[in-house]
Amino acid sequence: MKLSRRAIKMPASPIRKLHPLAVAAKKKGVDVIHLNIGQPDLATPRQFFETAAQYPSPVLAYSPSQGIPEFIDGLIQYYKQCEMHVEPSQVLATIGGSEAIVMALLAVANPGERVLCFEPFYTNYYSLALTIGVRVDVCSTSIHDGFRLPSEDVIRTALTPKTRAILFCNPNNPTGTVLTCGEIDMLTRIVKDKDIFLIADEVYREFCYDRPFVSIWHQQGLDDRLILVDSLSKRFSACGARLGSILTRNEQLQQTFLRIGQARLSAGTFDQYAAVPFLSLERDYYAGVIEEYRRRRDVLVDGLLRIPGVATRKPEGAFYLLAELPIDDSNRFCAWLLTHFQYQGATVMLAPADGFYLTRGKGKREVRLAYVVNVDRLRVALSILEKALEVYPGRVKPSVAEKELEPVGA
Repeated sequence: MKLSRRAIKMPASPIRKLHPLAVAAKKKGVDVIHLNIGQPDLATPRQFFETAAQYPSPVLAYSPSQGIPEFIDGLIQYYKQCEMHVEPSQVLATIGGSEAIVMALLAVANPGERVLCFEPFYTNYYSLALTIGVRVDVCSTSIHDGFRLPSEDVIRTALTPKTRAILFCNPNNPTGTVLTCGEIDMLTRIVKDKDIFLIADEVYREFCYDRPFVSIWHQQGLDDRLILVDSLSKRFSACGARLGSILTRNEQLQQTFLRIGQARLSAGTFDQYAAVPFLSLERDYYAGVIEEYRRRRDVLVDGLLRIPGVATRKPEGAFYLLAELPIDDSNRFCAWLLTHFQYQGATVMLAPADGFYLTRGKGKREVRLAYVVNVDRLRVALSILEKALEVYPGRVKPSVAEKELEPVGA
């Protein structure tokens, strides 16, 4: 029997594919510090569990396809806190940000049509597009200039007659880069001129450390072509709740998202009910979370730059960074850490960065690190990484001359 082409082409997640090796290491008593996955260790706000315990009905029923009214109203109020005016008809509850991306692609692209991303990009963009027959094209960015967007000419050249949308993440996973106003203006010009859609993933909007975040929802002239996807997972350390949202001012798209929502019935009723209190948290909640991640970022970056042969940039947002290591192959190195190395009874799990690129050969010596553990654990992880690089049999000469590559842009 033959499987479908999409089944054969579906890549393993660089974030999760080494999980069996981590399980085996833990069975041997090794303490594995997980920097491979964006699973924060911060406590989920207690209001979620308190509200869940008070669920009022003896029957856990379907919710409306758009979402339960309390959750939709809560989203409207949350966006109002962000100085974003959103009408109830413009937002729909989704099963995480991943479903929002699928809905967006289903609505704007036919099988065989294309979406343009900027690599390195969130690896599941490719997997999700592949499942519905949408092709992904890329423009490359580089650690050498802080993963800034390429020039307007380069982006325009990458577009084809079959390109239906540009999809980007801001702040970025996996790089931590935050787009400048000039870059957002450039994308706006391009999509208007080419008459295509702009799909903005703003899951990490609350995590900006060096300047205030400005949502593309405020951008003028995008009403008919802007789709914004969002998620509660990282913002409230509630990844298991699987709740997100999709926003647009385009009425045709609103109706399309609702029909897709009806086809999959609904997002989880119980999760929506329990998550409502998240959406009315005061801004001091976010301030405390942001300060904690800023502290973790600074500890991680400072520690990495003290390790011989390591090059990285200080990320401006999210809670990830890419680092170039003096290694032959990031997949081999990350697996070796879990199977052949420990220091004082512990090792560290990283994500090989080649899985965040579509261009073959890129990211081979880079890893993604998620600073989602406390600073004490981060310092232990840094010690492990430094000791590991001293003895790794595939160590090579660094290719980046500078110890630190200063961020570019404002």
